[in-house]
Amino acid sequence: MSLPNCPKCDAEYTYEDGALLVCPMCAHEWTAAETDAAQAEDQDAVIRDAVGNELQDGDAVTVIKDLKVKGSSIVIKVGTKAKSIRLLPDASDGHDIDCKLDGYGPMKLKSSVVKKA
Repeated sequence: MSLPNCPKCDAEYTYEDGALLVCPMCAHEWTAAETDAAQAEDQDAVIRDAVGNELQDGDAVTVIKDLKVKGSSIVIKVGTKAKSIRLLPDASDGHDIDCKLDGYGPMKLKSSVVKKA
C-alpha cells in the first residue's frame, strides 16, 4: 500500500504511527480519513455537464432540452448557446451555472441540462 504525500509540504516520506500518518520533513500529523475526506471534497467540487464533461469558468455551453422559464411564458429552445459561463459550486438550489443566454439575457441553469460546446 502506498502512503499519500504530506498535505502540508507534499513530501513523499510519510510513515504510519498507529492511526496517524506522519511527515518527517515538517512533523505534520494527520489521519487517513482526513486524506480521504479532502480527496472526496475535491471530486465534489467538480461540476460536470449532462454528458460528463468537466465544466470550467469561461466555457461555452449549449442547452440540450427545452426549458420553461418559471414565472414567464418564455421557453428556452434546444441548442441555445451560453458563452462565458460562471460556475457556482455552492448553489443551494441546484442552479450551478450563471450565464447570459443568447436572446434571453442573464439566467441561472442546472449543469444537467447543458453540454459543453
